[in-house]
Amino acid sequence: MNTLEQIFAAKLLKVKAIKLQPTNPFTWASGWKSPFYCDNRKTLSYPELRSFVKIELARIIMERFPEADAIAGVATGAIPQGALVADALSLPFVYVRSKPKDHGLENLIEGELKPGMKVVVVEDLISTGGSSLKAVEAIRLGACEVIGMVASYTYGFDVATKAFREAGVKLVTLTNYEAVVSEALKIGYIKKEDVALLEEWRKNPSEWRKD
Repeated sequence: MNTLEQIFAAKLLKVKAIKLQPTNPFTWASGWKSPFYCDNRKTLSYPELRSFVKIELARIIMERFPEADAIAGVATGAIPQGALVADALSLPFVYVRSKPKDHGLENLIEGELKPGMKVVVVEDLISTGGSSLKAVEAIRLGACEVIGMVASYTYGFDVATKAFREAGVKLVTLTNYEAVVSEALKIGYIKKEDVALLEEWRKNPSEWRKD
């Protein structure tokens, strides 16, 4: 029987939200060269898949973080998923900006959290974990407790695993790097020889360069 990780990985590959190009790497916003690109925002354009993400993230929160008082989405990619999940759970929703607005109320958190609330953060994907944990810090500064984070996908980088551990944040994702590569190999999207190159990249993504 397929696991949730495998099922969702297959769905992402089907709508081309996952792109693997070992021989023609992408350039991320960070400047990193990568043979791998994940765009979970594409799931919003497919009603059935959008509902799948909403239902599964909501289920995980109910099972793992039943004491949640509110949901927070990380801007901008996780705002729609976070709002959908909060609606499904009938919980308050806020979203956290990467930096305060430069006008008006200069808010960093949009919406209302009351001190003492137990918050689950929703993210679309986890790479280094930097922006995700900045959102956690902002919520904690508002005297709220972050009880966990859920996300659609994680690359599983060591730097992110360490950062989440040090920040004391429990992360649960719908799928991950291993499941995506396994499914991509199964459907013939990549070849066996591509897997070694992908593994080499994941070990040291900031320094990786294709020869």
